[in-house]
Amino acid sequence: MTDRVVSADGHIVEPTDLFRTRLPKRLRDRGFWEEEFEIEPLVEGGVREFARVRTPGFEGWTVSRYRHFDGSPHTGDPDRVVDDMDRDGIDVHVMHPNRSLFALYSDDHELSIAHARVYNDYVVERYTPYFDRLVPTAPVPLTDIRDAVGEIERVARSGLRAILLPAMAPLPYFSDELEPVWAAARANGVHVFFHCATGGVKVGQAESPTLQQVRAMADELNRPMNSRLASKRMMAQCVYNTINPQQIIIELVGGGVPERYPELHFGLIEFNAHWLASLVGAMDKAWVTGIGQDADWWLGYWDDSRPANDQPQMARMFDVNEKWPYPLTPSEYVRRQFHVSFQDDPVAVACRHVSGLSTLVWGSDYPHAEGTFRGTRALIEHQFAGVPADERAAMLGGTLGALLGVA
Repeated sequence: MTDRVVSADGHIVEPTDLFRTRLPKRLRDRGFWEEEFEIEPLVEGGVREFARVRTPGFEGWTVSRYRHFDGSPHTGDPDRVVDDMDRDGIDVHVMHPNRSLFALYSDDHELSIAHARVYNDYVVERYTPYFDRLVPTAPVPLTDIRDAVGEIERVARSGLRAILLPAMAPLPYFSDELEPVWAAARANGVHVFFHCATGGVKVGQAESPTLQQVRAMADELNRPMNSRLASKRMMAQCVYNTINPQQIIIELVGGGVPERYPELHFGLIEFNAHWLASLVGAMDKAWVTGIGQDADWWLGYWDDSRPANDQPQMARMFDVNEKWPYPLTPSEYVRRQFHVSFQDDPVAVACRHVSGLSTLVWGSDYPHAEGTFRGTRALIEHQFAGVPADERAAMLGGTLGALLGVA
């Protein structure tokens, strides 16, 4: 059986000078750009070609250049991208920005919205003929709500079907101030995505939190492994990295956004999903205190300076069972409207009936080396071995394809 594969996680490799040539002239000296360079390999037989980022908060971020399936340098040519997809066994890619993600969500609104408009215009200009295979998300900064709404309306008119909001937003996602954003997304028929490691950039910082993390990771990888480093890595990967996606889901559900906007769907990209089953169980449990116990059980602080019938810091613990303000349980909103992407995550697959089958959507993270590119076919066969055909088809593309109209 051949599955139709719709990857939730791909990246458009932007031209290195895109923003230096297209931003308003007054912003170009502060805009995002990349510098490509070659060196003698750092290890025997290693790579020569690198790219270094030049943008506030990320100065010095350096990475090997991306490559196509045949090993040639990646230039962002959509024909080459489609050829890579055909070779790797992917029918449709949802495509997010690449390293320009670093410049799209900062505390300098003028700079962020200018980057977003340039990027979105470029995507429409170059990739529109490929929208049957490539589904780009349009970045929308949230540092000015009126501009955010305007950009949602503008990209929707251009044929884009999804917007990309920052994972680390300037406002909590339960905030009333964001109501116009959700209303605009619904009115314009676009769904909402969040990609890991986006947002939280302060242009006055010498190093962004993400760059600090990268420097620390490289430092650790270059040291001999010991018990402290082993524990530190697992804490980062297993605990700290899962906080952000859980917070997004909790704030949206707690803020009643999926209740007020049942037509909207929310995609969380490149967070993996092994944590999701635990989250939905804990969200429901947060509103159920005990069972079969004394419903008149009180807990709190007794204030001797106040009369016995006026103790505002005393509360009946079981009252929380009646406090949940929405008609569905938290897990029901998650199963109905949330979709979390995963790559090589057998735990997420095994827990699909707890988290909900439609909450899980597969993505390759093309063309990043930490993803599955060039090994996708083998990974899929291994990871989905023994999974019933209809469930496998849903996670590999059926759910996401139907949502974005590319099923």
